[in-house]
Amino acid sequence: MSPKPLAPLAKKLMKVVIVVELLGVFGAYKLFDMMNSSQDLRSRLSRRFPSILEVYYKSNELAGVYGVREKDQLDWTATQD
Repeated sequence: MSPKPLAPLAKKLMKVVIVVELLGVFGAYKLFDMMNSSQDLRSRLSRRFPSILEVYYKSNELAGVYGVREKDQLDWTATQD
């Protein structure tokens, strides 16, 4: 009788889970950084994925950065006129 036949499988699975989570964290940071530096990207996201843009605005407000949403809305309404 082998002592723990599932131990190697569990280790491999745990490594995969950790890698996937790290990729998710770095991907979210990269998206945030791209959104933070490009108003054009935020404009495209407001049309296609407004919920993602809402999370961006809320995270900025939680970090103490205010006025990004208002500035974007003013700039977008100025270009539409």
